[in-house]
Amino acid sequence: MENNMRIPSVFSALGFGLALGTGAFMAPAAAQDFPSEPITLVVNWPAGGGMDRAGRLVAEYAKKHVDVPIAVINVDGAGGATGVRHVADAEPDGYTVGILGASIISSQYVNQNANAIDDIDYLAFFGPDPAALEVRSDLGVSSVEEFVAKLKEAPGSIKNGNDAPGGVSHIAAALLEAKTGVKLSKIPYQGYAPTVAAVVSGEVNAATLPVHQLIDQHKAGDVKILGVMSTERHFMAPDVPTFEELGIDLVAGDWRALYVPKGVPEERKALLEKMLVDTTNDPEFQAAAQKMGFVITPMGAAETTEFVRKSDAELYPILEEAGLVKVRKK
Repeated sequence: MENNMRIPSVFSALGFGLALGTGAFMAPAAAQDFPSEPITLVVNWPAGGGMDRAGRLVAEYAKKHVDVPIAVINVDGAGGATGVRHVADAEPDGYTVGILGASIISSQYVNQNANAIDDIDYLAFFGPDPAALEVRSDLGVSSVEEFVAKLKEAPGSIKNGNDAPGGVSHIAAALLEAKTGVKLSKIPYQGYAPTVAAVVSGEVNAATLPVHQLIDQHKAGDVKILGVMSTERHFMAPDVPTFEELGIDLVAGDWRALYVPKGVPEERKALLEKMLVDTTNDPEFQAAAQKMGFVITPMGAAETTEFVRKSDAELYPILEEAGLVKVRKK
């Protein structure tokens, strides 16, 4: 299935031809009684946002590959760190699985109490989710150039909706400031859903959310997506240029992966990994995901772990340059 979008460098380096097939794992005999009770999938952002929709989509289609119910719960707070902590501290029996995004990388450098990337074990990859710059149409700007000019004339005059410091859309906003030399009034919200609501209500007049979050408002003319922070245009908004096309070296955004606490028995992790890789490779799942605006790039545990570590290595100097590294300095 094609999503008409090239994956940024850290994805390309891994070789996505390695995506695992449905027969990639043989379950040991000792694992055949697992799972025998419901699995809890923890979403570390509020209901209604992109992470929540992604988690619920996985839970819905994973039912084809497991014989027990999967219950989705939301444990949000601290830029996604609270939900990750909830999973990391759970009983390592394989019955608690989480879905998270790129905020785990930045949170570990902003929040001393946030988990580091190696505090958990990764199972599978969902896909990337590039950020964009969106503005309300009544702001009166129709291009990134006009947006930058307005802020240079009146620094801080534009209220940008984003998540908490360390969150993906907050970092996208901070990088936008750093790359263009402007100053936004960054207004934090706990997740994408309340940020979207703030844009729609006029509480803020701009945002740095993934493309699909405000695509309906863009198509309706209430919001204008000015630029996409990716290496390629997004399949949902092919009319919108990338920042690179506009001469601004700005690539930012989210991605999603599934994980468990440290200590889950290897045979149980293998079964969960197979279930999730089978799910993300399912054509019906991929079709449903694309309708929701998601780019799906299936990977198993080893590739996902390598991806997260490569992302950390690439993002750290960017965070440091933007003044966002407060703890765990290297």
